Amino acid sequence: MYALVTGASRGIGRAIAMRLAQDGFQVIINYRSNDAEAEHTLAAIQEAGGQAELLKFDVSDAEAVEQNLTAWQAAHPDDYIAVLVNNAGVRKDELMVFLGNEDFENVLKTNLFSFFYVTKALVPTMIRHRFGRIVNMASLSGLKGLPGQTNYSASKGGLIAATKALAQEVAKKKITVNAVAPGFVKTDMVDGLPEDQLKMMIPAGRFGEPEEVASLVSFLCSKQASYITGECININGGLYS
Repeated sequence: MYALVTGASRGIGRAIAMRLAQDGFQVIINYRSNDAEAEHTLAAIQEAGGQAELLKFDVSDAEAVEQNLTAWQAAHPDDYIAVLVNNAGVRKDELMVFLGNEDFENVLKTNLFSFFYVTKALVPTMIRHRFGRIVNMASLSGLKGLPGQTNYSASKGGLIAATKALAQEVAKKKITVNAVAPGFVKTDMVDGLPEDQLKMMIPAGRFGEPEEVASLVSFLCSKQASYITGECININGGLYS
């Protein structure tokens, strides 16, 4: 069974790809530009005995999404992508009064529009097979909003709302759609943040690990999670609920 993880070359995406490979999925590692990191993810999965392949395209480009996923399906006529993890995301933090149109639009395209492009391409096949798992990587920022992240909060808040709507559309076809909202997790996305100060705000007293997020995603992708859909599950050490 195939699982596509977008933005899987680093950080949480890499951890998710590696965990799904451990679960027995044949993982499709999507990435946009960092060939070296993508190859590293592929090698790590293969060295651990898993199966994976690379699929390079920009999830914010509707035409690229359609072309690459159509080509993949044509090359795998007897298979389909049963699991989709919409993980690709970017940040461009700035107070709204200084935020440029381009930085607002680019964050929305990568974090929210990509959900629509990729999911729309794969859902019809999931419906035909009457099974699918879709997990969207949201954020604490999409739940409570964070200053300096008007664009990021808008994209992740929209993703949570879209998750809840789509879940109701496809539940009868045995497809679940859920979101996972991490707090502060040790990845490149939190580089530059004052970790020592922020840890004082977190009841658990620490940042999360990518592997902890991957474990949650793993469960949501399993058959055991078939009655969980339309949910946004927080994983933030008690910071917000």
